[in-house]
Amino acid sequence: MTNVQVPPEAIVSSDRLKRKIIREIMSQEGWISFARYMECVLYEPLLGYYSGGSVKLGRDGDFVTAPEISTLYGRTMAQAILPLLEQTGMRILEFGAGSGKLARDIMDELADAGRPPVQYSILELSGELRQRQQQTLAGYEMVRWLTELPECFDGVMIANEVLDAMPVELVVRRDGSWHELGVGYEDGELVMRERTAGDVLLDAIACRIPDADRLPEGYVTEIHTRAYGFVRTLADMLVSGKAGVAVLSDYGFPAHEYYHPDRIRGTLMCHYQHQAHTDPFYLPGLQDVTAHVDFTAVAREAETGGADVLCYANQAAFLIGAGLIERLEKEVRDNTGDPVRLRAVQTLLSSAEMGELFKVMVLGHHVEPPAFMSAIDRSGRL
Repeated sequence: MTNVQVPPEAIVSSDRLKRKIIREIMSQEGWISFARYMECVLYEPLLGYYSGGSVKLGRDGDFVTAPEISTLYGRTMAQAILPLLEQTGMRILEFGAGSGKLARDIMDELADAGRPPVQYSILELSGELRQRQQQTLAGYEMVRWLTELPECFDGVMIANEVLDAMPVELVVRRDGSWHELGVGYEDGELVMRERTAGDVLLDAIACRIPDADRLPEGYVTEIHTRAYGFVRTLADMLVSGKAGVAVLSDYGFPAHEYYHPDRIRGTLMCHYQHQAHTDPFYLPGLQDVTAHVDFTAVAREAETGGADVLCYANQAAFLIGAGLIERLEKEVRDNTGDPVRLRAVQTLLSSAEMGELFKVMVLGHHVEPPAFMSAIDRSGRL
């Protein structure tokens, strides 16, 4: 990491979390799973990345999400889900709503279309982000914040860059078998340690990784058991209600790309002050730690839970199909467009930026997808 200024109080907070993690490691015979470590650095109360008070999003944060880039994203997403909302009761539930900009843009677009939601619920784990959302959404009377998941839901659920922030298990191919990578402590530092993978993890590897036994020596990758459980919960919520949809937007691949033999170091990435790197032990609690999403596994979990995969497409195809280009052309005709907006569209749609890497998956129960989703659906390639 270069040219990074870390405030002294932030270092104190990170050191507190590091000492807490070390105490847990020592109490667990010198080893904790990487998933447990990731859970600590992201969600430990008051000290974790999403539970502390640091700014995560935007120019002053560590990364920028699609809703932060342009209102075009949220407004186009609103048009995409409007036919689904009309089938499911005009209720929205968003998980991890970031700064609140996506919620605001969706509600503004639906209001302009004369179809405002009757309720917009948000489930947010980060206290800092919840405060930002409350500021952004002040005056939107249909918004409420939840503290737990409902058992069932009729409406449209939205999870924008949520799955990538869920803790993952790390595994490595060693001497012809799979080992689990965890975290130990040595000479004052956190270090990677490995042990033979247990039966549950081996079963997950066999089910999720194509040709797992043919991958090369030293191959490191992730298993997303927490995300599997979350998707199964979403499926349960959908099938327990009358009619519902879940829209999952994130960066990732189908399994045959995710677990390609050439992806020998996996997809784990860390972000601090808009710099990306691969050291998960750098400033625990101050940096984001993420992994790409295995969308094949997401689809299988949803279908096992009784939900249907209505659409799977890259972000560019989804936004274009939902009318982003026509919206931009209208702005040009009305002389309301600007160069900054055009650059934002390039970021959202370019295959070299977010257009191809980011995917949108729509899960549903007792709903019919709009025609554009059926036309762009590539779920058969999962």
